Amino acid sequence: YNIIGMISHVGAMLPVATGFGLAFQLKKQRRVALSFTGEGATSEGDFHEALNLAAVWQLPVVFLIENNGYGLSTPTHEQFACERLSDRGIGYGVEGIQIDGNNILEVFETISYAANKARNGKGPTLIEAITFRMLGHEEASGIKYVPQSLLEKWAKRDPISQFENYLTEVGFLTEETRQQIESKLSRQIEEAIKDALDAPLPTSTIEKEISDVFASGSVTSSFPKDPGTEKRYIDAISEALFQKMESDESVIMMGQDIAEYGGVFKTTLGFVDKFGKEQVRNTPIIESGVIGAAIGLALENFKPVVEMQFADFISCGFNQVVNNLAKTHYRWGSPLNVTIRMPTGGGIGAGPFHSQNTEAWFFHTPGLKLVAPSTPYDAKGLLMAAMEEPNPVLFFEHKALYRGIKDHV
Repeated sequence: YNIIGMISHVGAMLPVATGFGLAFQLKKQRRVALSFTGEGATSEGDFHEALNLAAVWQLPVVFLIENNGYGLSTPTHEQFACERLSDRGIGYGVEGIQIDGNNILEVFETISYAANKARNGKGPTLIEAITFRMLGHEEASGIKYVPQSLLEKWAKRDPISQFENYLTEVGFLTEETRQQIESKLSRQIEEAIKDALDAPLPTSTIEKEISDVFASGSVTSSFPKDPGTEKRYIDAISEALFQKMESDESVIMMGQDIAEYGGVFKTTLGFVDKFGKEQVRNTPIIESGVIGAAIGLALENFKPVVEMQFADFISCGFNQVVNNLAKTHYRWGSPLNVTIRMPTGGGIGAGPFHSQNTEAWFFHTPGLKLVAPSTPYDAKGLLMAAMEEPNPVLFFEHKALYRGIKDHV
């Protein structure tokens, strides 16, 4: 059904939508990504990173905010000071529209407008639907914090009742048809409940649970007959990336300053001249946003390679790595070929925020594969393998080795 299951951390799926939008754009498809979020998530950093990236790359994405007046129990005046959340689009160069979220026809017309706009290369749209939540945030919380007068006001604006009345007024819906529809829906619901209650309880084994953590797959290995030529560690990394991109156009590189500048360590110098700016993409400073976008790309069968300018900066994308990237296969079985390159370690006088060994942050996270090659030979081979791996790989490249050692590769 093309529905991507969200994680509990609100806002985290918006960057994933940008990844889908980029995939549709690269494939030259007239498809559109639609992202839903509540007004509470608009305070999260991922909301802003996703809107910014979608605007810069003019991606076919529609961002829909369901503004129901409360973030769990926190009213909107304690969440933000602007009058309209749709106005936030202005700061990113994104058209913002506020609509009545309980008017089905207005919702349909506005989404259709935004989707057609996106399909015609006119970029993203931010839509704020004003609506209400008549029940609690979840079953346990209740709604004691909502004034009774507000509940009564919104009860009169039920979108289903309003649409039913409209269809009756225009002569499309008769009482007989309405009863037939209600009867059919009641039967379907009762049958679904019976099927669920009659179904046997799920069973599992330790082996099955462990096998669910990682997607199965094999990487073809080959060994060169000649001893190769002597290369520095960084040259082996660069050669692996270049050769893989030459043979596989589904590889998309993303990161800060990696295009014309070639990255701060010059690993990708000259790549943009060979492969173009569609495959070698500079990004804004959005560590969380770019990792989320990589997830969307991978779910559309691309092979994104994300460069963290320094491994230290992945702390800004920690949630995307440990809760979204790592858990996707376990949650719903999809392989996720995402490689994150991590220039790591000290020894080059870079100080405490550009020299950390961050592998310990992720070592105990199920679903991630960590690689830390110590020779140029291993670096090239393991990076080539990582880009074929159906699971997310954090690829640690020690900066002191970049120009410090040589090996035959």
